[in-house]
Amino acid sequence: MFENIPTWLTLTLGFSAQAFFGLRTALQWLKSEMAHKSVSPVSYWIFSVIGACLMFIYGVLRNDFSIILGQFIAYFIYLWNLHANGIWSRMKTLTKILLPALPFVAALLLLKDAQEYSQNFFSNKDIPLWLVVFGSTGQLMFTLRFIYQFIYSHRRHLSVLPAGFWTISIIGSGMIIIYGIIRLDPVLILGQVFGFVVYFRNLILGSGKKESSDAK
Repeated sequence: MFENIPTWLTLTLGFSAQAFFGLRTALQWLKSEMAHKSVSPVSYWIFSVIGACLMFIYGVLRNDFSIILGQFIAYFIYLWNLHANGIWSRMKTLTKILLPALPFVAALLLLKDAQEYSQNFFSNKDIPLWLVVFGSTGQLMFTLRFIYQFIYSHRRHLSVLPAGFWTISIIGSGMIIIYGIIRLDPVLILGQVFGFVVYFRNLILGSGKKESSDAK
């Protein structure tokens, strides 16, 4: 379905997505260093939404099930955090309709060629089944951190990034880096290496201190 899409465009989308993810991580790290504790700035969730949209498209163009799976689940947790931070209520009505609809529209596009995608994802000679399972597990672990963050924050009625979030991030990121190396995927590798360091730093900053929902 997307065979005619040039490789440079696919990679541009992928690197753009990782740029937004990298920017959210860099800003969160900077604000955490300034606050001397791990914080959850609003910018983290705004850039997460933008990056997720681009990464989902990249996963479709790459015929990579593990990428698509991870982004689809995390997307709605990003939106919840926008709501928890008071951003959602200030958005235009049309934006509130379009943002939740985006992943479903993409899913419908996939369903049109469900059999073809199933063959590409699970029977692709370039991606052995064990590697698909490994990559998907890494993405699920990476997504689990946001499920954990959602449960933790929802119970406190506050958007925070607890220590457990960073621990799960380290595990998931490590698996994705290994997957990216095996797949020779520079987008996944470069996108995770920087974050891997930041996750460790946030664990150190958050050690013995109460997490905060915003930077001062």
